[in-house]
Amino acid sequence: MVNKLDGMSMDIEQAERSKLQSLFPQCFKEGKLDIDILLNLCGEYIDEDFEKYKFEWKGKAECFRIAGKRSTGTLRPCPEESVNFDTTKNLYIEGDNLEVLKLLQTAYFRKVKMIYIDPPYNTGNDFVYNDDFRDPIAHYKEITSQATKSNPESMGRFHTAWLNMMYPRLRLAANLLRDDGVIFISIDDKEITNLRRLCDEVFGEENFVAQIIWQKKYAVSNDDPGIAPMHDYILVFQKSNSFERNLMPRTDKQLQRYKNLDDDPRGVWSSDNYVSNKSRWERPTLWYPIKHPKTGEDVWPDENAVWRYSQDKHEQIAAENRLYWGPTLNYERPRIKRFLTEIQDGTVPSTWWPFTDVGHNDEAVKETALILGKKVFSTPKPIRLLKQILSLATKPLDNDIVLDFFSGSGATAHAVMQFNAEDGGNRRVMTVQLPEVVSDNSEAYKAGYMNISEIGKERIRRAGQQLKDNDKLPLENIQNLDTGFRVLKLDTSNLHAWDGTPIYDGNLQTLWDRFDARTKTIKDDRSDLDIVYEIMLKMGIPLDYVVSEIIAGSKKCYAIGERPHGDKGEFQILVCLDFGITPDDITAFCKLAPQKIIAAEEAFADSTAMSNAHYILKDKDIEMKLL
Repeated sequence: MVNKLDGMSMDIEQAERSKLQSLFPQCFKEGKLDIDILLNLCGEYIDEDFEKYKFEWKGKAECFRIAGKRSTGTLRPCPEESVNFDTTKNLYIEGDNLEVLKLLQTAYFRKVKMIYIDPPYNTGNDFVYNDDFRDPIAHYKEITSQATKSNPESMGRFHTAWLNMMYPRLRLAANLLRDDGVIFISIDDKEITNLRRLCDEVFGEENFVAQIIWQKKYAVSNDDPGIAPMHDYILVFQKSNSFERNLMPRTDKQLQRYKNLDDDPRGVWSSDNYVSNKSRWERPTLWYPIKHPKTGEDVWPDENAVWRYSQDKHEQIAAENRLYWGPTLNYERPRIKRFLTEIQDGTVPSTWWPFTDVGHNDEAVKETALILGKKVFSTPKPIRLLKQILSLATKPLDNDIVLDFFSGSGATAHAVMQFNAEDGGNRRVMTVQLPEVVSDNSEAYKAGYMNISEIGKERIRRAGQQLKDNDKLPLENIQNLDTGFRVLKLDTSNLHAWDGTPIYDGNLQTLWDRFDARTKTIKDDRSDLDIVYEIMLKMGIPLDYVVSEIIAGSKKCYAIGERPHGDKGEFQILVCLDFGITPDDITAFCKLAPQKIIAAEEAFADSTAMSNAHYILKDKDIEMKLL
């Protein structure tokens, strides 16, 4: 079984079409979807009323095409900028997040547990995500060689440009979420309305979870010309109703409420209200007298209130010594004891997150400056805020993948490592950042950083080392802590493709050079590791898999990942990039029992070797793909 490797990213549109066709084959006529039949099957019949509720803007149709267009790019590994490249499970991807999200589809489709993003807030600055439909990789290289652009209101279509940037990225990100996955998006007042409607379309209105208010400042700016904004929003959408949020860990302040004022053997407790705000006319059976233990008089809830429990339930509560009448029985009405041992391990989260619980902008700026030595970011997110999000959406020991594709200062990666250090977790993080060139008058430039990616990578390196050196954290957690990251960079494919751009100068040599390039599969300036990682991307193998260099037969090979059952020496993929492959080499490859073997088409010694390989592999039930 020998097939040619498709050098494209996942065909999302075809995958969706195939799913739909398998469910509703009657809706396809001559290979095309008849939307009217599909609507009729779903009980929605065509009428003449075109005035329907919908969210529209100029460029929306193009967003669908941009999201669906397959990428021919690749991610090239960069071990020299990485930390623990061979062993880490974390990724730092440098590139335009639109193209990167396309490239991640095959390997990470429905594998990500949580996404957090802090996208551009559309303030009129720092807006470089102006997508190019024709040649995305060339456009990416162009924008990363110049200073940051902006999205000023004077250019017109201020909101439209932002929506056109966000929509395709959210559609691609939604594909990566597990069925029990969730996305958190930070945003301010300017785009919260548009973002909410955008997410309603991408994730479905029924999958809205919350609109959290984060108190980002602790004081009003005196120079603010209007009403000073003190908060941002965090919009939360789930992939489906399979998402189950965790309880929030109790704070020290919350735990301080639990005491044992009467030496109750059941432990510490907190008292709760025993009166309900229902009226006696609504709930007459809950309006009855209780004997005061000190005065012996009848106590009533109030004329406009009732007790929280029926009289039978009250007598049971009283018999269990769960009523609290004050330290000297001086309360007019009782309260009920809530024992810490009897309640859930955490508290139900709310939509109000004060800075006292999760930090503020100034705290985040100081955190970043403390690590990097200078204030190089003005609005990073505090680690406490990100840890709270992680605590809601991830489990410590589930190998949950966390994705941030607007990585910025690298705060999400920092928070994941710190949270793992504190609770012994094994969460993994993938961050994506466009290497935006920083302004030459910025603090970042003065500190020696040329682009934002350099800042993010250095922050993660230093944060990881600080955690390793922290003797206040549990030793076992630190010993097992993954503070590394594999750096990968977006680039054109390592494989030659026909260059169809027009030749305007009439130079025939350019044409002959293109023909010569077609005789080679692999570009001359690419390394073996570059090619191996492109194979992993295009074949759907996670980029944190172990890659081992081995000798098989007379050839150097690369073994990618162990087989699912974990048998030593058996690999999922075996890649051979040496030339002169013979039938004996193929036999040696088969002894390692890979699922698939990858080699360049021109790497075989001759056509006979290729034919023999076909029969050897067919006998061993091993597939070969050719580059």
